[in-house]
Amino acid sequence: MSIQPQDPNGLGRKNSYNSQFLFDPPVALTPKKLKQKKTKEKRLTFFTATSAILLGVLMGASIGAGAGVLAQNYLTRPPAIVVNNLEDVNWVTAASSAASPSVVTIRVSGSGSGGNGSGVVLTSDGYILTNAHVVTIGGSTANVELSVRTNLREVYSARLIGTDPTNDLAVIKVETTKPLIPMVFADSSKINVGDQVVAIGAPLGLEATVTRGIVSALNRTIQVASSEDPNETGLEFWSGSSVPPVSLGVIQTDAAINPGNSGGALVNTRGELIGINVAIARASGAAEGGSIGVGFAIPSNVADRIAKDIIETGESTHGVLGVLIGDAMSSENGSAFPVGALVIEVTPGGAAEGIGIKPDDIVVKLNGKSISSASELTSAVRQEKAGTEVKIEILRDGERLTFDVVL
Repeated sequence: MSIQPQDPNGLGRKNSYNSQFLFDPPVALTPKKLKQKKTKEKRLTFFTATSAILLGVLMGASIGAGAGVLAQNYLTRPPAIVVNNLEDVNWVTAASSAASPSVVTIRVSGSGSGGNGSGVVLTSDGYILTNAHVVTIGGSTANVELSVRTNLREVYSARLIGTDPTNDLAVIKVETTKPLIPMVFADSSKINVGDQVVAIGAPLGLEATVTRGIVSALNRTIQVASSEDPNETGLEFWSGSSVPPVSLGVIQTDAAINPGNSGGALVNTRGELIGINVAIARASGAAEGGSIGVGFAIPSNVADRIAKDIIETGESTHGVLGVLIGDAMSSENGSAFPVGALVIEVTPGGAAEGIGIKPDDIVVKLNGKSISSASELTSAVRQEKAGTEVKIEILRDGERLTFDVVL
């Protein structure tokens, strides 16, 4: 039995898995009883697995002289969505026209480097949601200058309100006397695989770019590197070092997403936000590049909760279960697929200990969502607000047990 544990607070440390990913990490500035039902299950054995996907950060970055060129181009982009023929429009035109006034381009500079990303307007008085890795230049610095360009080509300076590196989200604020147009948020729990979507952002600095696709998968979990200390070294594009990974629960889409789309909008056919674009995948061994039809977005329900927390308090809270976990693998037919999250150790005084969870228990569901790996449990727990009560389902010695637990 070989198990690579993950952190009891939900920040995974399974380096053999995380080493398969490429991602510029966000800087962590400030993340901050019993009913039992029994049924029989088949015996399981446990070990960890690896993945062969590479994740690319979506921030368009530039270094040194290139930053000046990009900044100049950034200030000379054409206006957003143009509708030339009102008699020949489709749902893509309608959705993008409805949503694009609420999508902005963000320019970031600091310490000799810079880049651009995208953002979504939250309020008419200037609060804007984006990714943490955008406002920290891929995790390289916490000291940046921010400027925002709106759909109407108006440019504002911005200040950072707060970040949530656990979910790679951040809120910034511009000061304006002219009301901005807030994005309409959809309920991401009601979207289906196959739903048509539009991604809007500034890939490669090209503002108001619209691409279309579908929802390819729901409840996907990806792992990206983070840093718990903004002054910490070792923040590498190749995240196979000892930098602890962060698990993100995401929507997968085949809409073309590229560097610069970070923080931009993934919207439904009505132009309502269903996700914040965050990462793309590419084949193992491939050179850094653009979209191959595998993109990821943070669900709007998660983004909405965290944005409200940051606006209200400057930070966001997260659920903590209080267990050290690894992947649980079935012994049947030599399966190489994980089937749950194996509890390796229970943190004294934590939520899990309080409800009687024990080492060797296997978590298979959280609030009705199937859990097939340690990273899936990590992202599911961390998406919840601290103090939230959830139902957790485990396997113990072949029996299925259900608990209510406050995270």
